Amino acid sequence: MMKIKKGIQLIDQHDKNYMYGGKFGGNYIPETLKKPIDDLTKLFAKLRKDKNFLKERDYHFKNYIGAPTPFIKLENLTEHLGGAQIYAKVVSEANGGAHKIYNATVHCLIAKRAGKKYIVGDTGAGYAGKMLSMAAKKFGLKCKIFMGAKDIKRQRPNVEAMKKNGAQIVPVITGSQTLVDAVSECMRYWVSNCDEVHQCIGSTVGPNIFIKICAWSTAQISRELIKQVKEEFGKIPDKLKLINCVGGGSSAAGFWNEFMNTHAQFIGVEAGGPKNSKLHAAPLTNGSKIGILHGAAQYVIQDKEGQIGSTDSISAGLDYPGISPLHCFLKDTKRARYTSASDEEALKAYRLVSKLENISPSLEPSHAFAEAIKLAPKLKSSEIIIVNSCGDSLKDKDIIKQKLGSYIR
Repeated sequence: MMKIKKGIQLIDQHDKNYMYGGKFGGNYIPETLKKPIDDLTKLFAKLRKDKNFLKERDYHFKNYIGAPTPFIKLENLTEHLGGAQIYAKVVSEANGGAHKIYNATVHCLIAKRAGKKYIVGDTGAGYAGKMLSMAAKKFGLKCKIFMGAKDIKRQRPNVEAMKKNGAQIVPVITGSQTLVDAVSECMRYWVSNCDEVHQCIGSTVGPNIFIKICAWSTAQISRELIKQVKEEFGKIPDKLKLINCVGGGSSAAGFWNEFMNTHAQFIGVEAGGPKNSKLHAAPLTNGSKIGILHGAAQYVIQDKEGQIGSTDSISAGLDYPGISPLHCFLKDTKRARYTSASDEEALKAYRLVSKLENISPSLEPSHAFAEAIKLAPKLKSSEIIIVNSCGDSLKDKDIIKQKLGSYIR
């Protein structure tokens, strides 16, 4: 059975071949990408220890992103459900409305250190693209965003924001026209232009270095949270549950990182898709097999021939057939438990939370709230649930109006 090494950050749990537990991750890349991947790996290893770079990162996290984001008790939701006390880490209060801003900012800082003037990225829900366009504008970089044609239609507010920030949006019309295809096209573009262009993968997926940069960046969430929890309770509560939605897995990796060596329970919630459909975006909770996707070994939804299978989710940010190797590792070591919520459950959770509390979660964290709503009444009042409200619902207003008839913000 796989084991987690104590005292070592989650992103560094891999072996010399960049494999987590000997099964997940790695660098399954074409020969043309070996040198740029190696160069970026070496550069990031230096920057992680560079006091000036860390000082610059922290400055921008505070003064540009707005760290720390709020940690609040959801009094009304707690009273309504009974049982456990429910809190939220409101990461959606970060500049731009979601956790993706941490990764985007760090990548732009790395691009500047590498002497690159162009940055390219992928996006599904539009938040990774929006944040990258924001950060690129701030740091004087030219920006290109690859986005599935289906997602361009359903995430219109973020598309408009990207255009406003001066980014070029490249519609991806191949395959399912969603996030998986956007990542593929983005990587193909980088292969041909890596001498001049820096790539930012929007989640903890892809070759190992991109997983590490993303999770290292979003770890800011748990660096803040562990301090806030200790201030609120005087210690880390004995029965603490940290619930996070999981698609590519960036917000969950960041939310859990500083709690790795504590007794806190991690619960990841994947996209279960429409209630009466066989399609979903939940490889960890549906017995998916290990496959190679975007340069890394992971549990991935596949068809009978072993090809990447079709997915479906109301949430564009969770609509991905694979899952970060970090989460595959956490599942197999039993450090985290994974479940799923359907489209309908996520919509109901959005409506209840937005009605009772002064937050309006996007459809991604609404999946996590759906699990909290199911779980809380079964627990004692001495138990604590914290949900990562990692995105704001503004981008989903058209979908929500269509499905529920009204939008609460």
